[in-house]
Amino acid sequence: MTATVFGLLGAALVGIGLFGLLARPEPLLRILAFNLLGGGVFLVFGAVARRGAAAGLAADPVPQAIVLTGIVVAFAATTLAVALVLRLAEAEDRP
Repeated sequence: MTATVFGLLGAALVGIGLFGLLARPEPLLRILAFNLLGGGVFLVFGAVARRGAAAGLAADPVPQAIVLTGIVVAFAATTLAVALVLRLAEAEDRP
C-alpha cells in the first residue's frame, strides 16, 4: 500500500476518534476513542515519514522512534485512565 493510502486511513481514524470523543458520554468509550485518535496520528506521521523516504531523501529512523515511543506512552496512559475510571466507578457504588 502506498503512503497516500496510509495517510487517508490515518485521517479516517482521527475523524472517527474525534467523533467518539465528542459524541460519547461513557468514560471507557471516550478512552477508546482517544486511542483511535492517537493511532490515527501515529499512522499519519508514519505515512509522512515514509513518503519523504520514497521521494529520495535519506531514510531517517527518528520518526519511527518517535512513533514507537508514542505507542508505549499511549499504552501506559490508557492503563492509567482505565484504572482511574474503575476506581471512580467503585467509589460511586459505595454508600
